[in-house]
Amino acid sequence: MNHELDIVIPVYNESLNILSTLGALARGVKSPARVLICYDFDDDDTLPAVRNHPETYAGLEVALVHNPGRGAHAAVMAGFAASTAPFVIVYPADDDFNAAIVDRMVALGRDGCDIVCASRFMPGGKMEGCPWFKATLVRTAAFILHRIARLPTHDPTSGFRLFSRRVVERIVVESDQGFCYSIELLVKAHRLGWRVAEIPAVWFERKHGSSRFRVLQWLPAYLRWFRYAFATTFLRRRPETVVLTSRKD
Repeated sequence: MNHELDIVIPVYNESLNILSTLGALARGVKSPARVLICYDFDDDDTLPAVRNHPETYAGLEVALVHNPGRGAHAAVMAGFAASTAPFVIVYPADDDFNAAIVDRMVALGRDGCDIVCASRFMPGGKMEGCPWFKATLVRTAAFILHRIARLPTHDPTSGFRLFSRRVVERIVVESDQGFCYSIELLVKAHRLGWRVAEIPAVWFERKHGSSRFRVLQWLPAYLRWFRYAFATTFLRRRPETVVLTSRKD
């Protein structure tokens, strides 16, 4: 099956979430799509849930991708390496409420956008149930990066976004922790002058399992890309400073 979109879902024992998420994607996504479930170890309880209940996501192509490393970052990178579609979305394993916006993200990609951000903080978006400390950090970071560093999205730290094939194949990822790759690709694409768009999305605190988002642990890595964004805006850093692969479009 030819697919226009690869949906990369990093998982870690998501058996209580994954079927409702896959079911929502099967019902809500009309673009030709494939889901790549990226897992660390063979005992992950996500795997039997996916294998044993294909009826819950009938019509949706799903593939399992083993992460040769460990952790969220390596899982996403394994998904990128396995992807072949023109567009790639990194999608949360516990998100059974945003499937309806995926086609709109793909449409913006077709229209020439290299990154499409699912934004909790633009009009029409919302974030509910987030612990106050994490919510304060995320909202503060979003305000600074959008209003002061002038990144073209209200929600620059979210990991839920679409990337074009050009972003995935051309921009070298230097990050190695958590979901830092996502803000790294955003600020590098922005420096290159590549098109970035956003659409409103909703976010609810997960009902089952624990989040793999480690705010304090990853903060130093995030700050590197904060500085990068400010340097682009205020020091007028040149696009040539972005590390690209040698592949030609």
